[in-house]
Amino acid sequence: GEAGEGAVLGVRKILQEEGSRAGGGVAGTRPRGRGRRLVKCVCRPGWHGPYCGVPTMVQHSNLPTKERLAPRERPRRVLNAINVNHEFDLLHVRFHELGPAVDLFLVCESNFTAYGEARPLHFLQKLLDGTFDYVRHKILYVFLDHFPDGGRQDGWIADDYLRTYLTRDGLARVGGARPDDVFIINDADEIPAREGVLFLKLFDGWTEPFAIHMRKSLYGFFWKQLGSLEVVAGCTLGMLRAVYDSDGIKLRRREYYTLPGFRRYENITGHILVQWSLGSPFHFAGWHCSWCFTPEGIHFKLVSAQNGDFPRWGDYEDKRDLGYIRELIRTGGWFDGSVQEYPPSDPREHMYAPQYLLDNYERYRYMLENPYAKPGDRGWNGGRGGAGGGGAG
Repeated sequence: GEAGEGAVLGVRKILQEEGSRAGGGVAGTRPRGRGRRLVKCVCRPGWHGPYCGVPTMVQHSNLPTKERLAPRERPRRVLNAINVNHEFDLLHVRFHELGPAVDLFLVCESNFTAYGEARPLHFLQKLLDGTFDYVRHKILYVFLDHFPDGGRQDGWIADDYLRTYLTRDGLARVGGARPDDVFIINDADEIPAREGVLFLKLFDGWTEPFAIHMRKSLYGFFWKQLGSLEVVAGCTLGMLRAVYDSDGIKLRRREYYTLPGFRRYENITGHILVQWSLGSPFHFAGWHCSWCFTPEGIHFKLVSAQNGDFPRWGDYEDKRDLGYIRELIRTGGWFDGSVQEYPPSDPREHMYAPQYLLDNYERYRYMLENPYAKPGDRGWNGGRGGAGGGGAG
């Protein structure tokens, strides 16, 4: 359904509170001309621009139109689309991180695994039992009741179809959408930072499509990987329909300039389409936590995986052993026996993990500290940790 004005007002109110804390009352002045004074606000750390509304992840991005940025009179609506399997802890993280910025979550669940086998509708059950009541008014449940032809033989067919169905079926049931509303599609383990999404919602002047640089980690936020994961994730609904034919998988590919609607959309809108990325390899705009489950959750992911991303480790009995999986988590190793280099990480570092996890440290400790680390292991901290400064700030 159409996002309520209450959600928009809530976001506007939050932004006003941020603005007041951002130094709105702390201003330097200097004479200008005949008795006129130019007031310059002092922004909070992490915020930039004449309105103190541009977060660091945008200020240090490759956005080519920063000088044209200006606040909107009316916020855009933001739609966030995801497919879900069993990533329920990460769903809670997403909803708390993005709830103040996103107007509607399109969540697609199937009664088939990506491998083509029947599965229970666990997310629907949790919706009905009240687990997600705090955000249920913002969720549009998309039910995929069939498995695509050829998906069992070629797993990439199934993988692509999940995003195509999510986007087309979901958007067909959204009323009152406007061409300049923002559409963001993520995998369930990709969580954009709230500040970047609020920027897209509240500012004009950025180009499209946009990607997101995310902090990479494996098994938990404690195994931080080098660099960032850059994923094309969003655009306006106008571009999604005119250029990508309302297909989320086409958006996630980087080939918009080869699609037939590209030049026509540029000519109609008068916009020059230039892809850019929120964040950079050094200024993250979100988090990608790959295989971030308990050993039992990793086992389920192994046996549910699509039949195309080879080797399919779930086909090997020894790789499904819970003791073997615990050892992978402990060492940061991979199923092929390799162990990569990991830079040092600490729960107190900036952008270590979404703030909701840090605020609920004990509940999510298994993702924030290595639960199987032993004295002498890389990253061993004796079980010490704390809710440090993880937010995007």
